This record gives sequence, structure tokens and C-alpha cells, in this order.
Amino acid sequence: MVYASIFTGISHMISETIKPRFLETDALGHINNTVVPGWFEGARDPVFRWFTPDLDVKKWRLILARFDVSFHGELYYEYPVELRSYIGRVGNSSFDIYQEAWQHGEKCASGTSVIVHFDHQRKVSIPIPEDIRKIMQQHIFSGEG
Repeated sequence: MVYASIFTGISHMISETIKPRFLETDALGHINNTVVPGWFEGARDPVFRWFTPDLDVKKWRLILARFDVSFHGELYYEYPVELRSYIGRVGNSSFDIYQEAWQHGEKCASGTSVIVHFDHQRKVSIPIPEDIRKIMQQHIFSGEG
């Protein structure tokens, strides 16, 4: 998997191109709709690294509060899929990651995950640090994906 930050002129998009695996297909020959949320989760690693650079789960400070996925078209096994990730919203202790799956120049799926900056020992949400907020602002979704 390849990670890249691409400057679109409006915001930085986090982009990853993956090759779908045969086991991800369904009986109709399309990528199964249960696979896309997993792809999106994997494509969130660059954002996770802003909070935990080494991705050490013992230092993990995030929880997934909600996610949704909408399907706009079919995805196929034989062709690469570009996963595009942006920051959709930044709150005090939570933020949205907006993501899209593109194949053949078409947006085939999109979704939003609500992530909370969280202290697992105290079981409470905590404010997003200012240095991370500044990084997030560079990746705000402009609506032109």
C-alpha cells in the first residue's frame, strides 16, 4: 500500500491506492459492500499517526464513535481503487474523517467516521491538541473530491 499526501490546490488529500483481492468479491463479481468500511479504516492510518506516531496501541488515544458508508457505484476486483481521506469537521475533542473510494475516475463509495480523542484510563474524551488541529486544518474537505 502506498500513502501520499496530494496538494489539490484547496486542501491536502491523503490518498492511498490499493489492489482489491479476489476474496473481497461477492457472488455477483463486485467488491462486497462489507469490505469498504475495512478499506476506509486502513486508510485512516496517516491520521492515526498524528496522535500516535508509532501506532502503539498501548498509547492509543482515539475511539471510533460512529461511521457510515454510502455506495454510489460498483467496485470491481480487477482494477485499482484510490482511497481519498480528508478531515470533514474538527470539534473540541472529536473530528470527522470523510473518505471516498474511486475506481476508473468514478466515486464509487463515500463515508464519514466520527473519531474521539479519548483517555482510555479515565474513560473520558479529551481536547484535541493545538498542534494536531493545525495539521487537520490542512486536510479539511473542500467538497471538491
